[in-house]
Amino acid sequence: MVAKELIEKYNFTQTAAAKKLGTTQAAISQYLHSKRGSKGTEQFLNVLPEIRSLADETAKTIAAGEMETEDVMRKFCELCAVLRREKKL
Repeated sequence: MVAKELIEKYNFTQTAAAKKLGTTQAAISQYLHSKRGSKGTEQFLNVLPEIRSLADETAKTIAAGEMETEDVMRKFCELCAVLRREKKL
């Protein structure tokens, strides 16, 4: 969701989004075409609005130059920890 937001809303290239997210351009392409990362997403439907909101916020922060790759990774880890702690995963 973050990659898609960076590309569609903030006009990042796949390569630029990949660099900011600490992954490859090929992985970004696969995310955008639902060939990667979409399996099992039905389990997230109950928290999808919350995840979407955090993805939008994260993309906005990255686009503004306020978050580096390490910060993005930390934010993703924090999100997972919160979702697990609240038993939403």
